[in-house]
Amino acid sequence: MNIIVIEDEKPAARRLQRMLAALDLEVTKMLHSVEESINWFQQNTHPDLIFLDIQLSDGLSFEIFEEVQVKSAIIFTTAYDEYALKAFKLNSIDYLLKPIDEDELKIAVDKFKEQNDNKQTGLQVNIDDIRKLLINPIDRKYKKRFTIKVGQHIKIIHSDEIECFYSENKATYIHTSSNRNYLIDNSLEHWNEQLNPEQFFRVNRTYIVHINSIKDIVSYTNSRLQLKLHNYDEAEIIVSRDRVKDFKNWIE
Repeated sequence: MNIIVIEDEKPAARRLQRMLAALDLEVTKMLHSVEESINWFQQNTHPDLIFLDIQLSDGLSFEIFEEVQVKSAIIFTTAYDEYALKAFKLNSIDYLLKPIDEDELKIAVDKFKEQNDNKQTGLQVNIDDIRKLLINPIDRKYKKRFTIKVGQHIKIIHSDEIECFYSENKATYIHTSSNRNYLIDNSLEHWNEQLNPEQFFRVNRTYIVHINSIKDIVSYTNSRLQLKLHNYDEAEIIVSRDRVKDFKNWIE
């Protein structure tokens, strides 16, 4: 059986490797980030089974599937609260709650082997459904204001003043309706999880836009869309092809 582990915490990855070895299973590759995983999947034969951590050092592991069509079965490893885990039971082979228990690991592996024997292989999971279920919309409070350090001062910017978030040279910025750019802490992925999805939409790996900032939407090559904002014009903002459908639903 060809197995890989995708886990950003190397001690946890090594522990899982040892636990699988105790079940006479060998891990053929260990990956530790979204970027590394995408590059590996693009250049290698996909394994039979992936043990996949959800939160990686450079973003959510779901971003891997936005770039690569993974053809493997998946067992998720997660530290998420119990309310969200029903998504995994419904949609995936299994999930393992960290810290991983030896008996639960054996049950998950045996379940995979049984499905594999019955030729039920491949990615049997709806990533978007799981992503949505990981956030309880009833309990969720979205961020409405941001504090930015400007010299010796701290500036408060409300979410309605923000045209877009964008990443550049491994840094994250916001562009405001007053046509100013501000450097902000944390990654684009971090902020995407805290923004109200009715107001903000991540159109690609580089940009998150506010619904009120959109001045025009233009058809673009390869079934994509180009956005023109009221003030921001420093670079083209293109809705990636795999997000066009969700974007059209969002603007409606």
